[in-house]
Amino acid sequence: MLKPDEPHVDLEKLTPVEQIVGENAEETSLLQGMLRDATNYLQSFRCCPPIDRVYLGCGVGGVVAVFLFHFAERIQRTDEWLWVVQGDLPTAYLVTERASNPVSALEIYGELMEEWAKAVLEGRSLEDVFPVKAKPTAGNAESLLKRLSFIRTELLPNWRTNCPKRDRGQLPI
Repeated sequence: MLKPDEPHVDLEKLTPVEQIVGENAEETSLLQGMLRDATNYLQSFRCCPPIDRVYLGCGVGGVVAVFLFHFAERIQRTDEWLWVVQGDLPTAYLVTERASNPVSALEIYGELMEEWAKAVLEGRSLEDVFPVKAKPTAGNAESLLKRLSFIRTELLPNWRTNCPKRDRGQLPI
């Protein structure tokens, strides 16, 4: 049974961010930059408590990465763990209850972003979709759908079976 401060995630399968190693120095640097951006994103919310620990689930430098953040205290008495998806697409955070691993977090992220993009393209109200920090233009929606398609066809199939791969300390691509 989980203790109150444990996530619905197996931390042993994640990489502490201090141990991030990409395929080469450039990718490592890109992943570290994505971590900084993800951290800044969370800290932009006034309700963000101090960050205690961070783990990398899966990622490709400059494309997409899924991080798991732990906070020193609960966010407004609710969540103490959040996933953050960061990359060459809108950043978003997700709770861990529905996403027990980085792949499921990325799949949920994809569903939420696709709902937003389709609402934009269909001219529907954005009130009932996940808030996205991007101008609601057809160009942005189409670009997002292309990126999601790439993630779903090129990254997720491999990550479903191999992510995370900690034996070498490197990330599967």
